[in-house]
Amino acid sequence: MSRIFTRLASPSFLARSKSSTRSIPPSPSMDAVEIAETADTLHVRSHVQYNTPDHITPDNVLPSPLEQFHIWFNEARHAGVREPDAMCLSTATASGIPSSRMVLFKQLDKHGFVFYTNYTSRKSKELEENPNAALLFFWREMSRQVRVVGRAEKMSKEESEAYFKSRPIGSQLGAWASAQSSVIDEDILQTKVKETYERFGIAEDAQEGHVPLPQFWGGWRVIPSEMEFWLGKPSRLHDRVRYLRVEEPTSDGDPRWIINRLSP
Repeated sequence: MSRIFTRLASPSFLARSKSSTRSIPPSPSMDAVEIAETADTLHVRSHVQYNTPDHITPDNVLPSPLEQFHIWFNEARHAGVREPDAMCLSTATASGIPSSRMVLFKQLDKHGFVFYTNYTSRKSKELEENPNAALLFFWREMSRQVRVVGRAEKMSKEESEAYFKSRPIGSQLGAWASAQSSVIDEDILQTKVKETYERFGIAEDAQEGHVPLPQFWGGWRVIPSEMEFWLGKPSRLHDRVRYLRVEEPTSDGDPRWIINRLSP
């Protein structure tokens, strides 16, 4: 079953506050996982069974995947998910060698998902070479996943600066002190941090101060072309609903989405 939609959420959807009215299953316990070990192997003999009470289909999700994510993210917050803003970011080199790491999701707007980082880091260098990226949110306490595939673009300096100023002073200085992803000798980082505090004339116990935005630091926005919403179900027969962006936008410039149910 599939549907095609042409409506994209208006900016007002970001201001909506929705609390979850759905029942949330208890968090699965890894104690239920049985393993068998030998001298050189580790075998997982069992797995956690998911049994979420909800169901998702192309008929009961919202027309825009960004609207649907907004609802699910707020439900994860209200359900007590630990770090609902943690997401796995996957990038690849120009030759296709992949790498993944956990980063913090910082903003959802009508275009996509935003995170911030050092522009000289491995992730940024790979996005410069190859702007295709993938994101994965896993909310274990709710047995939910959201998968995002799209192209990354840099945020404007003004957007990056506005966010940078909102960070704790220690995080601002840390951005200056760390040449992210580069090799560093033991104990050098703390020396660099101390030098950075001195450089900007800020006491080590200070809670505020003026630190300029580094030219090598800023935001990336991942603009989705595909998103998938996943609910864990018994016997691995999970609910999966995928949104695919249609190449031709509407006359208003809004994206169109094909919504399908996927086999588990």
